[in-house]
Amino acid sequence: MKTKDSRPRKKLSGNSHFLIEFAFEFSHLKNLYRQGWLKKNIPEEKCESVADHSFGVAILSMIVAEEYFPDLDIAKVMKIALTHEIGEIIVGDITPHDKISKEEKHKLEETAVKEIFGGFPNPEKYISIWKEYENNQTPEAKFVKQMDRLEMALQASVYEHQKHGDLSEFYESVKGAINEPRIKEILDKIISLKE
Repeated sequence: MKTKDSRPRKKLSGNSHFLIEFAFEFSHLKNLYRQGWLKKNIPEEKCESVADHSFGVAILSMIVAEEYFPDLDIAKVMKIALTHEIGEIIVGDITPHDKISKEEKHKLEETAVKEIFGGFPNPEKYISIWKEYENNQTPEAKFVKQMDRLEMALQASVYEHQKHGDLSEFYESVKGAINEPRIKEILDKIISLKE
C-alpha cells in the first residue's frame, strides 16, 4: 500500500486524550494515496489522498443535499460522509484489483473502525455512523454512497483534463452505482466533458 508517510504511532503515552489519539489516527488518511489512481499511473505528487477524497465527498454531499434533497438529514449526511473511509486508516485503500471480497473488506474495516473509536467515551455512537454507511439502508447512507461514486467520477475528469490519460473505466464503474435521476444527470454532464 503506497503512502506519503508511515502511520503515526498507534498509541501515545498513557496520559493522552482520546481526541489526540484520534487526531494521530485520522492524520494517516492525509498520507494514504487513493490506490486506484496510482494503478492508472497518476503520479504520486498529483495523486489525491483518502483525506482529499473524503473532503470531496463531504463538500459534494453538503451542496447536493442542500440543493436537491432537502428531506435528507444534513447533519447525518455530513457525519456519514466524513467517516465513511475511517477504516482505511488501518486497512488501507483496498481496490477491486486487490482481489479481496466485499465481505472480507467489510470485516477488516469493521474491526479497524472498532479499534479506532474504541478509546472514545461512547464508541458505538461513532461506529454506528460507519455501519449506517456500510449497510446502505437509510436515505442518507444511500445518498452518500452515490456521492462517493460521483466524487470519483469528478476526480477522473479532473485528471483527464490535466492530461493524465484515459480514465473511462472509472466512469463505467460509477454508472451502475448511481440510480438517483438528479445525481445521474450530474454524472452524465461529467462524462460529456470527455467527449
